[in-house]
Amino acid sequence: MLEMEAVRKIIRRALEEDIRSGDVTTSAALTGSETGLATARAKDDLVVAGLDVFREVFRVRDGGRVFETGLIDGARAPRGTILATVGGSLASILTAERVALNLFQRMCGIATLTTQFVDAVAGTKAKILDTRKTMPGLRVLDKYSVKAGGGRNHRYGLYDGVLVKDNHIEAAGGIAEAVRRVREQAPLMVKIEVEVKNLVEVEEALAAGADLIMLDNMPIDTMKKAVALIGGRGLVEASGNVTLATVKEIAGTGVDLISAGALTHSARAADISLKVTRRP
Repeated sequence: MLEMEAVRKIIRRALEEDIRSGDVTTSAALTGSETGLATARAKDDLVVAGLDVFREVFRVRDGGRVFETGLIDGARAPRGTILATVGGSLASILTAERVALNLFQRMCGIATLTTQFVDAVAGTKAKILDTRKTMPGLRVLDKYSVKAGGGRNHRYGLYDGVLVKDNHIEAAGGIAEAVRRVREQAPLMVKIEVEVKNLVEVEEALAAGADLIMLDNMPIDTMKKAVALIGGRGLVEASGNVTLATVKEIAGTGVDLISAGALTHSARAADISLKVTRRP
């Protein structure tokens, strides 16, 4: 679920960035008394995410707003589908249009790409996860969109999960020492994940008692050997340069989790139009 107050903060910042002292074009072209409807329509096949965010942009701009949709987040919408209808002051709608579309298109784009990854590994045990490679300031929306697309969230930030990466290992003096220090400091119920790049490091992570092992940028053959070596003693995550072209083969190695930064840093914004119709 989205925390709407956090969403409103994002929206207010975005509207302030775009409007500042006023919408020069709309103020000049409209009297302010014009009313009507605005229809958001999918111009490509997409997976819906962010309907509440889309609606909230118009509400934040002008609270007296009519909003209708027959869809829910996570729905697949073929090209041409009407996603939502907004009614009210056309001046207000036009001023909020770009912020509303920017957020909605981004969220639908992430959900759509995530669904493609999820579909690609169907029939395997692998689960698709996001990463922290999100747009600064929009993480709450990016990670929500991944879930709407059928994926799962990795740790939300640095504060809610332990992931001992290569730089931690180097700085601490090795996997064993890094894990030892973390285990002394971390809360008892927090699981420890360790990033490894070869089979030697897999063995070191197992010996250190890692709960999860991330196979970073490993070739497929090495990944298979790593999964066999771990033998169920911990969850196995594959990460690094995961693409739609490679994700199914990666899933076939037997890993439990596949994390892909591309879900949030490389998703193409969905193509959505918003057209207004003036009414008396």
